[in-house]
Amino acid sequence: MSLPPGFLDELRTRTSLTHVVGRKVTWDPRKSNQGKGDMWAPCPFHQEKTASFHVDDRKGFYYCFGCQAKGDAIGFVQETENVGFMEAVEILAREAGMTMPAADPQAKVKADRNARLAEVMEESVKFFRLQLSTGKASAARDYLQRRALTTDALGRFEIGFAPNARRALWEHLTGKNIDPKLIVESGMAIAPDDGGAPFDRFRDRIMFPIRDQRGRCIAFGGRAMSPEAQAKYLNSPETPLFDKGRSLYNHGPARAASGKDGRLIVAEGYMDVIALCEAGFTATVAPLGTAITAMQLELMWRIAPEPIIALDGDKAGLRAAMRLIDLALPLLQPGRGLRFAVLPEGQDPDDLLRAQGASAMQSALDGALTMVRLMWQRETEGQVFDSPERRAGLDKRLRDLTEQIPDQNLKHHYRQELRDLQWQAFRPKKTARSGKTGKWPVDHAATQSLRRSLLAAADSAKVETELRERVILATAICTPAVLDTHGDALADLPLSHPDHALLRAAILDWHARPHGQLRDRLEETVGASALETLLSHAHVALIPAVRSPGNAELAAMGIAEELGKLAAARGHADELREAVEDFDGPLPDRVVWRLVQATEARNRATRQSLDDRTEYDTGTNGAKLNKDERSAFDQLIRDIDFSKSRDRHG
Repeated sequence: MSLPPGFLDELRTRTSLTHVVGRKVTWDPRKSNQGKGDMWAPCPFHQEKTASFHVDDRKGFYYCFGCQAKGDAIGFVQETENVGFMEAVEILAREAGMTMPAADPQAKVKADRNARLAEVMEESVKFFRLQLSTGKASAARDYLQRRALTTDALGRFEIGFAPNARRALWEHLTGKNIDPKLIVESGMAIAPDDGGAPFDRFRDRIMFPIRDQRGRCIAFGGRAMSPEAQAKYLNSPETPLFDKGRSLYNHGPARAASGKDGRLIVAEGYMDVIALCEAGFTATVAPLGTAITAMQLELMWRIAPEPIIALDGDKAGLRAAMRLIDLALPLLQPGRGLRFAVLPEGQDPDDLLRAQGASAMQSALDGALTMVRLMWQRETEGQVFDSPERRAGLDKRLRDLTEQIPDQNLKHHYRQELRDLQWQAFRPKKTARSGKTGKWPVDHAATQSLRRSLLAAADSAKVETELRERVILATAICTPAVLDTHGDALADLPLSHPDHALLRAAILDWHARPHGQLRDRLEETVGASALETLLSHAHVALIPAVRSPGNAELAAMGIAEELGKLAAARGHADELREAVEDFDGPLPDRVVWRLVQATEARNRATRQSLDDRTEYDTGTNGAKLNKDERSAFDQLIRDIDFSKSRDRHG
């Protein structure tokens, strides 16, 4: 159904977003200003204690600084009520006292014909259900009994039987004075190309009605009883009612059930869905005999933000899960993803439920892998990464995969998780030392002194990283044009301070939707005091790019320089903290060498010709060394040497 121009604008004008959202949240009176339509609350889309969900009633938009959920009143109703776009429009129109526009004549003709096709499908449901109780369906009833389907389940899912006769359904429907053309168009009969008499599409099969989210029967799936049948499962063809790639089995009931706990399970076939529903997992759907499509993913995300994929635990099921990763990556958004329940090898959900019961299935669901973990497993399983070249190849594959994620913040979190997994997999393992005990002899006093020195240096590096983060954010705020070239780098930048992450999210959101001045937007979202605290910091205020706002070239140079310094400072801090973790006694030579390299890298990045105020010494190699940094590093090396000396002579 198409809406006339201006209808949605009028609907949004009449609708108070604060009123719509207020049904689902409790406003924070300390942060909210109802007179200005500036409202804050804990987000209804993820669990949190602080009020990071912002509603701008005048502009008609909401945004969560925690999960990045955003939209208008229509989108909010869609997400919270599990309804489609037109259904959300109808709900809001009723509340606003607006009459939904009448459909155009062509749409009415199409709707009338679809309604008549739906009548054909409903008559077919009744026919198949009656046939299941006849003598011809004894084998089908035995099969369903072996699969432990109760009478209640057969009735709830309207399971029937198509007799092994060429024109049984055709004669039944035409006997009801149904137009033969509609029977063929509905897909329930096949008209031969040679002009012969039409015949039933489904014969000698257990029949599963497929209903859309509105409850209309739009198609059937049929399971063959004969082992010689060409296809074990046969679905209806594409019709005006049925688009296989845009439909889900058990869609409507699953959507209603998911609204209670927010969970959705995705199984592979009809019997898996029925078995799961019978075991209490009623929010379950299945694709219709093919790989999950992009549109089916969208339908699933409208039901639940993180569906759990519970495909068969065989090689085919795992391959399907792996293919789904590639399909889902470009569609991911903050707050919506996928999890994967890995079932025991060779078992589908129905097998697991019958063998071990609902508790085993619940355990599999509770242990479902996140998509990033399964992606890591796919890219690393069965491979050896014993050379820099192989690890670099893995880096490239993972970066190419995450590059498909459209949201910069989500992309950053994926890359951070993958970096953590690489660190866990490839970091040098601790090895036993020579000697009777397998460890270095320990001088505890020297060891503790060295630990304190290392930790103090690491804490100093942490202060430095926070300071450089402030400089980068302040530069972007003073010269927003720099975001055109450095926006991705800012999105990928790990931030150590939570306030910085909040500012970064607001800056990037403005860059994506640049309405008004950036500073005005930041004052609205994070508050004027937070912005003033950042820009008035003594060190930040002296930065050339901050003192000369609007100079895009200077800002770009400044951010590029700070990013390099920040990376070096973080590397230095990581090496220091790893050194503390990696030794029980005196510091090994390999760790000393790494500390020297990390410190030199940081010094190179920090050194800059523009800083005339810095005092330098000249090293033995002729290089300039910052006096303060050299003094701190010399003290660190003296601590290390002292520790070694105590060990040798102790």
